[in-house]
Amino acid sequence: MKVILLERITGLGAPGDLVTVKSGYGRNFLLPGKKAIPANKENMEKYEAEKAQILAAEESKKASAQSVYEQLNGQSFEIVSAVTEENTLYGSVGTNEIIAKITTAGFELDKQAIRLPEGPIKDLGDFEIDIELHPEVIAKINIKVSPEE
Repeated sequence: MKVILLERITGLGAPGDLVTVKSGYGRNFLLPGKKAIPANKENMEKYEAEKAQILAAEESKKASAQSVYEQLNGQSFEIVSAVTEENTLYGSVGTNEIIAKITTAGFELDKQAIRLPEGPIKDLGDFEIDIELHPEVIAKINIKVSPEE
């Protein structure tokens, strides 16, 4: 399936790029999320007419992500979690707990922005987490998982 990207997608392309994706990815993620439009003659002409607006909107998103990056990058957050007698976590610390902690600090982020490449945190200690504010703007925060008293 060929689509025209309307915004930057990590690992796929920039706004205006004509890319070929698997049909399920296009139908179930890109098209409903208004991240791309089908690549047909009518849409190509429509995109060319609106190209300046789309690129300006993308720059605006990047600029707002950069301002959040300035405030968020390097911040440290502590998450207190229940532990067993052997000091192992009951369950794990995932994106829900991390986003709740960041939100209480006054930042408005989407849950999908949190990158946990190794999955949820299952140990006590300090961890560096990536926050993808924009595909070109990635902040790093520190999460300390502590046992509750």
